[in-house]
Amino acid sequence: MTTGTITPEARRAGDDFLVFGALRASINRIDERLLQLLAERAKVATDIGLAKRMTNRPIHDAPREEDHANKLCSIGESLGLPSHVVRDLYRVLARQGFGAQLESQSEATPRATPANSESFRLARIEPGRSPTIVQVGEAQIGGGLFEVIGGPCAVESEQQIHLAADHARAAGVRILRGGAFKPRTSPYDFQGHGLKGLRWLADAAHSRGMAVVTEVLDPADAGAVAEHAELLQIGARNMQNAPLLRAAARTGRPILLKRGPSAGIREWLCAAEYILLEGNSQVILCERGLRTFESETRNTLDLSSVAALRELTHLPVIVDPSHAAGRDELIRPLCRAAHAVGADGVIVEMHPCRGEAMCDKRQALSPSQLRSITKDVHLVQTMRDARS
Repeated sequence: MTTGTITPEARRAGDDFLVFGALRASINRIDERLLQLLAERAKVATDIGLAKRMTNRPIHDAPREEDHANKLCSIGESLGLPSHVVRDLYRVLARQGFGAQLESQSEATPRATPANSESFRLARIEPGRSPTIVQVGEAQIGGGLFEVIGGPCAVESEQQIHLAADHARAAGVRILRGGAFKPRTSPYDFQGHGLKGLRWLADAAHSRGMAVVTEVLDPADAGAVAEHAELLQIGARNMQNAPLLRAAARTGRPILLKRGPSAGIREWLCAAEYILLEGNSQVILCERGLRTFESETRNTLDLSSVAALRELTHLPVIVDPSHAAGRDELIRPLCRAAHAVGADGVIVEMHPCRGEAMCDKRQALSPSQLRSITKDVHLVQTMRDARS
């Protein structure tokens, strides 16, 4: 084609393409400069952490951080940036900075091997055995920062899970939960969309930079689920399902192991041992409450198990206050309590339109409730170094 045959429309399209390319090159250069500044900030944060330890100061100074965030929001508004965007960006930077300050902290004095622990010898604490840190996408469970995992109980539709992912990511969630296979008490209740729902969930999470955690019910499905999810959940009903534990472990994916509703702590650790024996060391324990005579809550949340596990195992521990409380208004204070007792994070249910939820709507958080929880905990150092 010669220049004489190029139509005005094609020429305009070519000009538009060149302009777009120049603009894209400019923003790429800005992104590269931002990365350099972030690397410099991380180095300074490491030095700050060293200085704080030398002067015996706490890593996190909540009043100072809040004051600094407010100042940055004011500056951002003067530059035409929405304050909520500036605050969210600062929250990410602060988390990264705290992580840099924590990296060089020495571990506490190793505890003695617990008595009568031969039945979970791989899961138990031993002198010289470091605490396990489980990497799930961007998140490190057990790495020193309190992680909030969130999302709907069930993947109900493609539109619903994408909307839920938008709200979860906006709240700072880095691991999106959602049930594609639903083990329900009644066979007449919604059982999930299976692999189709799992593909919706994975697309919603991965397109927004989040990892996926979802439950696997059948040993035959473990491999297929592992193709889409970074973290496989073994639900409370299946805590002692040895074939499922082995199949999930063999995928090589990290495993989130929920405590059974009537299981003792050592029984729970024995279940984890099945996974560890398959050569999969990436296990996260999840306390979700016990079945008792109490009727005000769905289950009775046993936060003492978190403290007890610190004396028994090197595995990280998170808490599921949604299934324990069964009521959305109780979840936020239970998240605070989980942090205070030394958990490594929480997993909560959030539905973008909670009144329309197809399961567990009474315990589903609204998007604003999830944001309140992440605001509470995202900038707070865990109690890991204070566990004793």
